[in-house]
Amino acid sequence: MKKTLILSSSPRRGGNSDTLCNEFLRGAREAGFPAEKIFLGDKAIRYCTGCSVCSLYGKPCPQKDDMSEILDKMLAADVIVMATPVYFYTMSAQMKTLIDRCCGLYTQMQNKEFYRRRPKENGANDRYVPRISRLSRRSNDQRCSVRLGGMACRGDQRQSGDAGGL
Repeated sequence: MKKTLILSSSPRRGGNSDTLCNEFLRGAREAGFPAEKIFLGDKAIRYCTGCSVCSLYGKPCPQKDDMSEILDKMLAADVIVMATPVYFYTMSAQMKTLIDRCCGLYTQMQNKEFYRRRPKENGANDRYVPRISRLSRRSNDQRCSVRLGGMACRGDQRQSGDAGGL
């Protein structure tokens, strides 16, 4: 049984993205999978300050908010569903803030299924098909990348000061 975590970043409870999350939750539970939905609007998640405590030193984020609870649930999940409305051709601020705060631990999110929606290849922007994105890590130089919602986020975990190759 795959443990599923659904992250709804709609600022409106009951909005389109949140309604899709509720339907995904219902379907997962009907299929017998343990599933949980988190409505990000109910959580206090502060912006990343770029202090590097998590990414360089491997320590917990010094900010005291709800993000540590969400990160624990993301690490425990087998499937992560991220739903966001599209504002100005990109994800909501709530989802972007959550993704930014995953910086220190995203390399630990290997072998997880990330679900998002993307336009069909034929260019029909009004129709979407589900797509699975995966977090990948190349162990040879510890370069990490994740592709979520059409956005590629990359990080380099090298210990030296070399920032080449990205």
